[in-house]
Amino acid sequence: MRYGIFSDVHANLEALKAVLCAYKKENIDIYLCIGDVVGYGADPNECVELVKKTAMITVAGNHDWASVDLFPVDYFNPQAKQAILWTKDNLSEQSRYFLESLKPVYKNKDLILVHGTLENPAEFDYMLDGYTANVTFQLMDTHLCFVGHSHIAGIFIQDQAKRIYYQEVNHLKLEDKSKYIINVGSVGQPRDGNPSSAYCIYDTDKKEIFIKRVDYDIQTAYTKILTAGLPKSLAERILVGG
Repeated sequence: MRYGIFSDVHANLEALKAVLCAYKKENIDIYLCIGDVVGYGADPNECVELVKKTAMITVAGNHDWASVDLFPVDYFNPQAKQAILWTKDNLSEQSRYFLESLKPVYKNKDLILVHGTLENPAEFDYMLDGYTANVTFQLMDTHLCFVGHSHIAGIFIQDQAKRIYYQEVNHLKLEDKSKYIINVGSVGQPRDGNPSSAYCIYDTDKKEIFIKRVDYDIQTAYTKILTAGLPKSLAERILVGG
């Protein structure tokens, strides 16, 4: 089984199309989305529709829920809040229904999906250090958990001795006696200094994880954000991946 796992599209249609095009070369069996389909970008309905058609499962992100009044907008900084209010005003009925239906956690025999952490997943906390990773490791009843939210791809590893490591790698061979939390990065708004879209592949047979990047038409996405009247800072940050 080959999973295509992606997160944080953030209404960036050009980035999403580029990632889905790249996935077509990877013999993917099942697509999974770790949330924040909307927010920041100018194409929320188009991105919702593409994700609905592509992903077998999508879990809720904080922007998804905030855009349909399931999470408080006061949580966000002024620019993000402005984008959420714009998104609320521009969502179609079908998009709203889809975002309202999203659950915070998904689990199957191979993996767990959650946007932030497994501790209080509906609060969308960030997993930025070994302490928060350790809490999620304790709550995992599988060897793999995939997350997003920070927009920075990376992998927390808990070995057999319960020691926790963090790596930013493009490829990892999984070991049976270790646990892993994989942040798949962001499709629509990377924040690691690389503006190219990030996406993940998990091969269950080969027990391998790949984090890949693909370029997209950033200039068009940038122009759309400005034309929509969204904050200029949201357009500028996609140019630099920051």
